[in-house]
Amino acid sequence: MDHIILKEIITNFQKHGFVRHNNKIELNNKTSNSLVFKLVYNEELLKIYPFKFEFYISYLLINNRIKVTHIIKNADNKPMYFSVGGHPAFKCPVFKDESYEDYSLMFEHKETLKTYLINLKNGLMTNTTKTVLNHSNRIALTHGLFSKAALVFKNLKSKRVTLKSKHHGNILTVSFHDFPYLGIWAKPEGDYVCIEPWLGIADSETTNQDFKTKEGIISLAPNTSFEASYTIEISDSLLV
Repeated sequence: MDHIILKEIITNFQKHGFVRHNNKIELNNKTSNSLVFKLVYNEELLKIYPFKFEFYISYLLINNRIKVTHIIKNADNKPMYFSVGGHPAFKCPVFKDESYEDYSLMFEHKETLKTYLINLKNGLMTNTTKTVLNHSNRIALTHGLFSKAALVFKNLKSKRVTLKSKHHGNILTVSFHDFPYLGIWAKPEGDYVCIEPWLGIADSETTNQDFKTKEGIISLAPNTSFEASYTIEISDSLLV
């Protein structure tokens, strides 16, 4: 029975999963420099996600850095399968004297990267790729860059990406050591860019609909926890 339910999970979820826009998320803790939010399984969620869990996301401000931490607890008596990812978006351009094309994303290391293209009709990953970087560490931002949906990267050497202005230097850096995938996205005419650390990616067009074997899925043993964090560091030059 569990196997049949798992096969139905993907088609029943809204895009990006069930945590996003969930009105059952509650503020769990608050200090002068932190917020912790919590979501716990309920009967409604068990119908589409048959695992008992506790999910926490915290935001900790330390000087010019925000640390975003995800904690997932398996409160069930069986292994739990899950994935999670961030969707932070950043204003771009930042200054009035700039255009979107004055900005670039600088990777920590030179990379040879292909983006894995998404079928826009069904939201699934295709086997088609497109080269984005060839032994380089810079992606120039243009509104046309995202005309074919998000850039999806696997097997990155870099664990840090910096948003940089041609006129004003480094703006911010996202560090994502706990995350094996990275998405880069904006609406084609949007004056922002999303730098998104992911633990998993959308399912493949050739999916067998078995949630347990989906690429990037994580198995968590009963009564154990999983933790993953990324940070957003604002450049010192902006703190005036």
